[in-house]
Amino acid sequence: QAQVVESGGGSVQAGGSLKLSCTTSGRAFGGTAGARVVAWFRTTPGKERDFVAGIYLSDGIGVYADSAKGRFTISRDELKSTVYLQLNRLIPEDTAVYYCVAGQLLSNIESADNDWGQGTQVTVSS
Repeated sequence: QAQVVESGGGSVQAGGSLKLSCTTSGRAFGGTAGARVVAWFRTTPGKERDFVAGIYLSDGIGVYADSAKGRFTISRDELKSTVYLQLNRLIPEDTAVYYCVAGQLLSNIESADNDWGQGTQVTVSS
């Protein structure tokens, strides 16, 4: 099982930007044995975990939640085995712990059997 690590979280004012990174060790993203899809979720206390964005590693096509469209961009660097989530025009409602997960299918990416990171905190102040 690959270890997934998120980084890049922090505190910003509304309207600001952050770039989250998701890297893996033990097994690279992509390739014949690695993950085919990487996604970002977020959660806040008392709320369900929400899908934010996902990316197909083979072609770089991104899929976004409505709340992320037009503001967030997911991308990948195959050589670095890293997936990024660029967060722009942040609003206080984006405050959450952001989690990265790597798996084979987007349809079951939320499964606990996939490789989840420990999360990175994003705090947006008004």
